[in-house]
Amino acid sequence: MSAIQIVCAVAVPLLWGYQFVAIKVGVMEFPPLFFLSLRFIAIALLLVPFVKRPTRQQFGPIAAISFFLGGLNFGLFYVGLGLGSGSMSAIAIQLATPFTVLLAWPLLAERPSLATSAGVVLAFAGVVVLAAEPGPSANALPLLLVVGAAFAFAVSNVLTKRYGPFDPLMLMGWSSLLTVPQVLLMSLLLEYGQRASLIAADERGWLALAYTIFIGGIVGFGLWFWLIARCSMGRVAPFGLLLPVFALMSSVLFLGDRVTPKLIVGAMLAISGVAMTQVRPRARPA
Repeated sequence: MSAIQIVCAVAVPLLWGYQFVAIKVGVMEFPPLFFLSLRFIAIALLLVPFVKRPTRQQFGPIAAISFFLGGLNFGLFYVGLGLGSGSMSAIAIQLATPFTVLLAWPLLAERPSLATSAGVVLAFAGVVVLAAEPGPSANALPLLLVVGAAFAFAVSNVLTKRYGPFDPLMLMGWSSLLTVPQVLLMSLLLEYGQRASLIAADERGWLALAYTIFIGGIVGFGLWFWLIARCSMGRVAPFGLLLPVFALMSSVLFLGDRVTPKLIVGAMLAISGVAMTQVRPRARPA
């Protein structure tokens, strides 16, 4: 990976890590799936009129990506985060990285190198250390929902790589448009109080929605799709393990969580593991 690609790969989990605070604030103001549907409606309205239409060959893969990335990943994640704690969700969603590397081996023929495998293990050890932080006892349901979201995200990564490259903004706009009916239907079936939340939400809720649309959505996923199109999943996916580091940092700054030795050790392990995934094997002399 080039220097600019590495900078972008670090920026994505940074933006998504701070999005945990925005989502947690947003789901306190709106029903989670309804909050998610507002996000996708706004992104679709902002992008679809200005991007190319997908070709007939692209439409099927984009529909599949919208199902796994939008309907399943985001739907399960928002509900899980709404029911559980931010730290638990930040840890559990990291299963997307080993899921992605595991799926990329048989489906994309991307066999991870020894350095990449060791880096993933080291970074995941850092995630385990972070998961050992004391906090509210984990409820099985939100934990399982976020684990399901992680697997769905991994599937969407592999689909994006296998059927791409896609124009990032086109993929984001059209997958968002196709996701809207999925999450709206789930919201209508499983939630209540949607209209009342639009009236009662304060500026914090609307600012949280704006962050998920512009920063976490358009900028974050635009960079992510751009990286997937240019780098192997074995290189890109391990950067996702930095997400809990930034998520916990944002919780310290905005939600009043304490900095502890375990947090520091876990963060250092995760960062070191991601650095190891970028070690290229030396070419053997001819």
